[in-house]
Amino acid sequence: MDRSKDANKVTFEEALTRTGFGLYSYLVVSLAGCIVLALVCIAFGTTIIIPTSACELGTTSSQRGILAAAPVVGLILGALIWGYLADIFGRRLTLMISLIASAAVNCLASLSVNWWMLMFLQFFSTFLCAGLYPQAMTIVSESVPLSKRNLSVLLVGSIFLLAQGLMALLAIPIIPLTFSYYLPSLGIYWNSWRTLLIVYSMPSLLSALWLYFMCESPKFLITKGRETEAMEVLRKMHRLNNLGTKTELKVKEAILLLPLEDINSKSSNNQCAPLFRPPLLKSTIIMTILYLFQQMPAFLVWFPTIAAQFVHILETGEGSNLTLCSIIRKSIESPPEAADSCNLNVTSLLIVLAFGAVQSLANVVISFVVDFTGRRNLVMLVTGLCGICGILVNLIPNAIASGVMFLIFLIGIVTSGLYTAIAVALFPTSLRTLAVALITTGHRIGSFASMQIVNLLFETNCEAGFYVYATIFASSAVVASFLIDDRKLGRVCKDATKL
Repeated sequence: MDRSKDANKVTFEEALTRTGFGLYSYLVVSLAGCIVLALVCIAFGTTIIIPTSACELGTTSSQRGILAAAPVVGLILGALIWGYLADIFGRRLTLMISLIASAAVNCLASLSVNWWMLMFLQFFSTFLCAGLYPQAMTIVSESVPLSKRNLSVLLVGSIFLLAQGLMALLAIPIIPLTFSYYLPSLGIYWNSWRTLLIVYSMPSLLSALWLYFMCESPKFLITKGRETEAMEVLRKMHRLNNLGTKTELKVKEAILLLPLEDINSKSSNNQCAPLFRPPLLKSTIIMTILYLFQQMPAFLVWFPTIAAQFVHILETGEGSNLTLCSIIRKSIESPPEAADSCNLNVTSLLIVLAFGAVQSLANVVISFVVDFTGRRNLVMLVTGLCGICGILVNLIPNAIASGVMFLIFLIGIVTSGLYTAIAVALFPTSLRTLAVALITTGHRIGSFASMQIVNLLFETNCEAGFYVYATIFASSAVVASFLIDDRKLGRVCKDATKL
């Protein structure tokens, strides 16, 4: 009798595998992509809004710097809080609240009467959506079978990279519009940049509506002792993933077994302490270091300016024998005319869009090869190669060649998706969202500091900036070597499932 009961028990991963990969899986991955787009439009929309609103709001250079920093601070302060709430109250509920609240505040920002009101509302809207990326990645990883998990997580990461280009694409037809309607009650003019803020809120509202029809993470439900609800979710997933067939989910009752680390963490009263104790301490340290060593956002801030200067060089042939740092110095020494200070450089935005597509394509390629190479090994390859290219930027006195090395260096940002996939695999369910939020918060703090450091180095010693940051990024290959080879871990999990 005992053996019969045991035969009905399966691990959660086995139960999830039996649900298959079909319509529901596609919906979850697509939803996560939409959520990531919502995050990018709200958190990084300021890169478009700040220059285009400068004339109406009368912002100075220092004020525009503060406006640019406000969303970063919101991301830093909000990530841990939303990660904690998601591990306590569930992924679905927390995501819906975050999406609706951030969209509402972002819409309110379109009515800003001065720069500090815009700054506060942009900070608050970003604070409210700070947990969207790790929560979207977590709900995908907990709703997709292990065999498709790497592919799904990295595809969502590709959407994140492409989303920055899509954000620029949305701005191109809207920002040049010249309409202006006076609102006497507020003393402002409703124009194109205010309209763009409303447009940037739409992905959040669409995601919230979409999420309303989706299920909670079944793994979260099990960790909270809600086995009956988890079984209902798994049956619904199985039904949608196997449309057109009459097969039933072969899992009896609500008897599902979790891995040992999930059982142990489930009984822990302290939500955060296990991350800083063995056996999770090593994973927490390594993943935090990997994220800290990846400081591509500090360089991406300069990308539109560098792209504009490259267009000028290609058109005139002037300075074609310059290194990238020489081009950067030239762009700093030759700022745009005052009349053009509030105009959007459409050509530069198109270049940003194209580069976003290249980054996304690179991530898609990674998605298809990661199961053969393993996440750890691929991280070692990408960080080593891109880091070396970052060093070569200073050593090639040719604008085109130096620029190509710079682009390859920037492609290193695709490691963000790999890091998230590794973190999702390393940490137990009850701590997963909090752990991902914790290490990404460290990355954001590092990026905020690096933006100031890199900007200073570009003006004083550009070459040193590339040497230092490229070397640090390349050294990530050594740090990643201390992680377990996930291909071996996958074989162990398969063997355990058979037993």
